[in-house]
Amino acid sequence: MASVNSFGSRGTLDVNGKPYEIFRLNALAGPGLNVASLPYSLKILLENLLRTENGTDITGDDIRALAAWDANAEPNREIAFTPARVVLQDFTGVPAVVDLAAMREAMQALGGDAARINPLAPVELVIDHSVIVDTFGSKSSFEQNVDIEYGRNLERYQFLRWGQSAFHDFKVVPPGTGIVHQVNLEHLSRVVFTQENDGVVSAYPDTCVGTDSHTPMVNGLGVVAWGVGGIEAEAAMLGQPISMLIPRVVGFKLTGSLPEGSTATDLVLTITERLRQHGVVGKFVEFYGPGVAAVPLANRATIGNMSPEYGSTIAIFPIDDVTLRYLELTGRSPEQVALVQAYAKEQGLWHDPQVEPRYSERLELDLSTVVPSIAGPKRPQDRISLSESKKAFRGALATFVDEPKQKPQGYDKEVAESFPASDTPSRSESDSRSPQPTDHVDEAPVSGLRARDPISVTFPDGSHGQIDHGSVVIAAITSCTNTSNPTVMLAAALLAKNAVNRGLSRRPWVKTSLAPGSRVVTDYYDRAGLTQYLDALGFNLVGYGCTTCIGNSGPLIPEVSAAVNEHDLSVVSVLSGNRNFEGRIHAEVKMNYLMSPPLVVAYALAGTMDIDLFNDPIGTDGDGENVYLKDIWPSAADVAAVVESSIVSDMYKSGYADVFAGDERWRQLPTPKGDIFDWDATSTYVRKPPYFHDMPRNPEPVSDIAGARVLAKLGDSVTTDHISPAGSIARNSPAAKYLTDHGVAPADFNSYGSRRGNHEVMIRGTFANVRLRNQLAVGTEGGYTRDFTQDGGPVVTIFEASSAYLAAATPLVILAGKEYGSGSSRDWAAKGTVLLGVRAVIAESYERIHRSNLLGMGVLPLQYVPGEHAQSLGLTGEEVFDIVGITILNEGRIPSTVKVRAGDVEFDALVRIDTPSEASYYRHGGIMQYVLRNLLAR
Repeated sequence: MASVNSFGSRGTLDVNGKPYEIFRLNALAGPGLNVASLPYSLKILLENLLRTENGTDITGDDIRALAAWDANAEPNREIAFTPARVVLQDFTGVPAVVDLAAMREAMQALGGDAARINPLAPVELVIDHSVIVDTFGSKSSFEQNVDIEYGRNLERYQFLRWGQSAFHDFKVVPPGTGIVHQVNLEHLSRVVFTQENDGVVSAYPDTCVGTDSHTPMVNGLGVVAWGVGGIEAEAAMLGQPISMLIPRVVGFKLTGSLPEGSTATDLVLTITERLRQHGVVGKFVEFYGPGVAAVPLANRATIGNMSPEYGSTIAIFPIDDVTLRYLELTGRSPEQVALVQAYAKEQGLWHDPQVEPRYSERLELDLSTVVPSIAGPKRPQDRISLSESKKAFRGALATFVDEPKQKPQGYDKEVAESFPASDTPSRSESDSRSPQPTDHVDEAPVSGLRARDPISVTFPDGSHGQIDHGSVVIAAITSCTNTSNPTVMLAAALLAKNAVNRGLSRRPWVKTSLAPGSRVVTDYYDRAGLTQYLDALGFNLVGYGCTTCIGNSGPLIPEVSAAVNEHDLSVVSVLSGNRNFEGRIHAEVKMNYLMSPPLVVAYALAGTMDIDLFNDPIGTDGDGENVYLKDIWPSAADVAAVVESSIVSDMYKSGYADVFAGDERWRQLPTPKGDIFDWDATSTYVRKPPYFHDMPRNPEPVSDIAGARVLAKLGDSVTTDHISPAGSIARNSPAAKYLTDHGVAPADFNSYGSRRGNHEVMIRGTFANVRLRNQLAVGTEGGYTRDFTQDGGPVVTIFEASSAYLAAATPLVILAGKEYGSGSSRDWAAKGTVLLGVRAVIAESYERIHRSNLLGMGVLPLQYVPGEHAQSLGLTGEEVFDIVGITILNEGRIPSTVKVRAGDVEFDALVRIDTPSEASYYRHGGIMQYVLRNLLAR
């Protein structure tokens, strides 16, 4: 609570006879202070400042600056935001707890009280990223995958059990429960938070940060929440406010309603495309207008979930009657629902469709114009109208296969040129509103691109198939984005029912899976009598968690894998997820498309992307008659009727009644004891990290960088998926060698994500993505570079080069293009970078989270001045770099630019240290060292 109350804002709100202490926004009045017209999201930040005002980190001037926000000004005012809680998933949560355990030891070594290292804000961790689709297509798939998951992750789970007992206010949702963002939406989010101190109950907006970039999913509930790196989350856990600039806010007005045949997925892909085109990186997006009431809460959550795909910090919907109905449906208490309504109306947080707040920028969308869509083959913002999908696929395919020896009959070069992979088509005037046939023109099979016949494959059950470029080999209903949405999930099940009743089946080369975000999904499938139809098509339950969307796809069908590798096929995954970056879904799958759950089922039936679902038959029935998608696509009325009859509040109440207890297997896990963790020197999962090794009580002065070499020279849109280790561990990789040397058999390598608590594995996988193209090592793909400690600079792995440079005490830099670090908020993209010896990154532009994470690990983010880049400056990456001007930071000032000398080239680079707090993190060598020293000083 605030120790200072400059504006006399503390007051009382009575809700059904119960008093709550609140900090009233209407207490802020006077010249230039127009709180009523502030965007919804900024009102929540303003309340946060009023409640936490202390005269030092948060002052009256900060509060006035936000209350007098100039919508048109560029962000230049820093404020300190204190989230109500922190949400973790296990991939990022394990290293966060590892770091806290190491901080306790470091605090003790420096003579401080180890118990000071303890969460000061509620922390909730959901184990959802560890299940892998090892088995599929049978009723026992779920149990088998869970058994394998526990066998692989025993050390990690025991470590998290220790953390749950060793740290205060730290709760763990056990495996097999659901996906963190869906659990957060359906259960953890309060919308209005309450806390009791000395008999006084305070009420204030629920806010949170999470170690997953899709944390904004709960923006759909009106909760201000966004993704941060694990290191920034750790600081929030330790009570450190998050430093941020007051952002620009984009108002997105919605009108109309979705037409028949269009889904929430189509809507979010349309919004993603629009906002990427507009440019919203680092901004708040806020939806308003008369169309908001027509957007169900699940659709709002879907839109919020995709916020990192279009780059905004949040994408929020205000509280209204739709919010209250969802809270009631999902089992929140009547008292909580009444508090949310009363608080929102008292504080001016209730949505009024007739009021337009002041915004920095405005966009508008008529929902009736949204058409069926997919996105791919490698970026979520590359939306394709479903009516154009076959044509767009063929155009993109040309960039994924070798040039044809001869141009096949029917293959139109103009098709390839009109839809390059980096510029897929937008909605045109001719788009149809739902899957209906139009005039059909026969086209040649894509096998002609390689001037050979499709590959015949025989499967163990005796079935046969022919696979080719474009064959769909993974079809996954997965990810928090859509599995939280009953409408699209039930649409998928109804489509499956209609398909089975027409005698259709999945193609035998397609690996199918169903991984819901919570157990409620399978409850309503069972209640509606639809589970059997999904099972019949191979969409059996494989687990409750993130699977294919994060690369936990498991192996392809063996016969398919063999054919893909032998013939270098460019095959396809289709998934109802939010990420489809290169190399993410599966190392053997080059093309990946995002789509709604019913379309995932449809493509599993078709077995290929080389199909026009509006015109081509999806299969044949028992009588040999063609079946088209329109024949089995459920109507909106059919879906709505099943939603109404099959989903009840008791499902959520019973499903979350004892959510932290876990099953018998979880409860029986042996758990280490004690406040200080006893590190196991033989563990290959959890190891003491090196960040605090020999750390002095006071930071050393920062220095300029001299004699640096380039570790990697990269192009545009290099994502954290390219940088951070993820997915399976290749058997010929440096990480595999480390594990083998430590007695781990290849079958037990597990994934990079599961080994995030072991820095030795992770640094060996940093920049090792199979699709990474390092321009310094021309002709290679994957984690390779040149080692200039050796004559001629031979090509070696990035880890081998890093080891040589570290031994020679040579600092390293990364050169990059636009949107460097877009993608998930992976702390290991920054941690691995610093542990490889990188001191600075020079890029054309950054994604918000990764730039922040680099500073949080003591890596300097620099940016070319507008109009300049590596190519224009003639940089090859073979130069020796000196970076001069950093030492101004020792004087308490932030340099706007530094001088970079690269061989004979000299240029200025912008210093992307955006706030004084970030400057402090950099001077201390990282945010964890900064927090530790501050706690030690107290």
